[in-house]
Amino acid sequence: MTQDTTPATGTLTTALAHAAGLLAQDPGLAEAQAREILRAMPGHPEATLILAIALRRQGRPGPALEVLEPVIRANPNWPPVHQEAGLALAELGLGRAAIAALSRAVALNPKLTAAWGGLADQLTLAGDEAGAQAARAQQIKAAAADPELLEAGAALCDNQLPAAERLLKPYLARHPTNAPAIRMLAEVAARLGRMEDAETLLARCVELAPGFAEARHNHATILYRLNRSEEALAQLDWLLARDPQNPGYRNLKAAALGRVGDYEGAIALYDALLRVWPDQPKAWMSYGHSLKTVGRQADCIEAYRRSIALTPQLGEAWWSLANLKTIRFTGEDVAAMEAQLARADISDEDRFHLQFALGKALEDAGDFKRSFGCYRDGAALRRAAIDYDADNTTAHVARSKATLTRAFFEAREGWGSDAPDPIFIVGLPRSGSTLIEQILSSHSAVEGTMELPDIISIARRLGGRHRRDLPSAYPEVLETLDADACRALGEEFLERTRIQRKLGRPLFIDKMPNNFAHAGLIHLILPRAKIIDARRHPLGCCFSAFKQHFARGQTFSYDLTELGRYYADYVALMAHFDEALPGVVHRVIYEKMVADPEGEVRRLLDDCGLPFEPACLKFYENDRAVRTASSEQVRRPIFTDGVDQWRSYERWLDPLKAALGPALETWDRS
Repeated sequence: MTQDTTPATGTLTTALAHAAGLLAQDPGLAEAQAREILRAMPGHPEATLILAIALRRQGRPGPALEVLEPVIRANPNWPPVHQEAGLALAELGLGRAAIAALSRAVALNPKLTAAWGGLADQLTLAGDEAGAQAARAQQIKAAAADPELLEAGAALCDNQLPAAERLLKPYLARHPTNAPAIRMLAEVAARLGRMEDAETLLARCVELAPGFAEARHNHATILYRLNRSEEALAQLDWLLARDPQNPGYRNLKAAALGRVGDYEGAIALYDALLRVWPDQPKAWMSYGHSLKTVGRQADCIEAYRRSIALTPQLGEAWWSLANLKTIRFTGEDVAAMEAQLARADISDEDRFHLQFALGKALEDAGDFKRSFGCYRDGAALRRAAIDYDADNTTAHVARSKATLTRAFFEAREGWGSDAPDPIFIVGLPRSGSTLIEQILSSHSAVEGTMELPDIISIARRLGGRHRRDLPSAYPEVLETLDADACRALGEEFLERTRIQRKLGRPLFIDKMPNNFAHAGLIHLILPRAKIIDARRHPLGCCFSAFKQHFARGQTFSYDLTELGRYYADYVALMAHFDEALPGVVHRVIYEKMVADPEGEVRRLLDDCGLPFEPACLKFYENDRAVRTASSEQVRRPIFTDGVDQWRSYERWLDPLKAALGPALETWDRS
């Protein structure tokens, strides 16, 4: 039986309303209704617009554009037709044209929420994060029709966050279920760095308005930033079921798949995205990161080069090449980076990435003075944007030593989960921890994962510190936990990390270096877990960290004095745990591993209760995914040329030596 597509009444208004109403339910029927109207009234603009929307929603953006072109020529100042053209261009992968059309639409009518959302997605793909954030703010503002919310939206667009918060909180006290207002407050919280608050608000927003796609997308983004990628993927799957071609959703899903260890899935998504949107420099860069992780170095380099070709000032792509550690830049590369640094119009983020990359190029060329200058300037620029207080680290060490004594652990012996599964590799970044991970994960009983955020997340939650300016109850709060609570926390860690375990092996590695600060918590909740302290000569370790730009965390590493203090605090805390937990921590000295690989590997395996396997000495043949800066280095046999690289820079390291103090001499004493 054929469905009747004729209007319910003879009026044009009714027919148009009927066709528009079908768009959300059945675009195919909406197309048929629009064509019926156009047969009676050829060229009618509203009917043509409905036809174009219906075609695009059925995955036919090309034909949609064809029917729109005469309407755009006849009605150049009609906002909805520019919006629809922009959305169709986006689906065709024509990013620049889409941005132009969507910008035209919102210039004509700033209340077009779909245009603002599409513009934000395209600007994100183009690498314009500031522009994308501004478009998202305008989208939120456009979604709020209430005069009070318009005022709050205006404050948000102007980045007047305290003013926006002052308007939104009393409004929500009176209108607690207003979803646009909740979403706006979540945006304020996210920009202020209060991600947990933003997540709670967005979860409530989606609960109240399940179809509020923009809020659900925001929720997925915040969940990803909180390292809750499995939950983010659930939200993204919901969104993609309704909008399968949306580039913003697909890009975020690819990133989240990488976070949960599904690198092949991430690569497949990036590959599909870039076939349609080939002119997106940041997407090429993210694609390169995934290829690097699985060891496809040639493809990775090609992806980074494509990113640079599209946007030569994209410092992060240059640094990504440098960060492979195994390639040398050409003279043309050096000249290209210097040319970008000579510009006055690049962002600070591009500038410091370029400085780190150029520092590596000059180091490889033996020009250590200019190299150090680049590292120093890049680190200083990065440090200026970071909130780090070395006194807080020192205070944490002192509080941990006072609280987590031998008597504390003896009174709680046998508490926690009795699972032996985790092996924690702790220490400082650039200490040889990835090498240890690669050796252990070459054993048939051990699976390598990545630097997992879960212990730090548990510690942060126990401390109850939701903002940086508030005090933390951690580690003293550990004194209040009973045996059941400790066991529950251990089981929580095992459950949270289960998604990272793909191979079914009995043991797995968490290589988060900063977990040294939580060795006491680890032993309390997982007393059978192994803790390995990866240690390297302080000048080698600290200078290697100083010249490394980290994508996130390691905020202590951009100032030589702060680096020295951090290393000294680390050594002091681990010496305390050696005393409070005798025999619990196994220390691997990088220089000894390089000098005597077999002897050190046998000691390491013995401490982990594992029989020796020859594959552990041929770790470089392991084709597992590796996410850290040393990923390409550990795919080669152990080499000694990196041990003393710091000596070429020693004349500039006096601030580091002074801050290290006695640790410079006592760092390798057990």
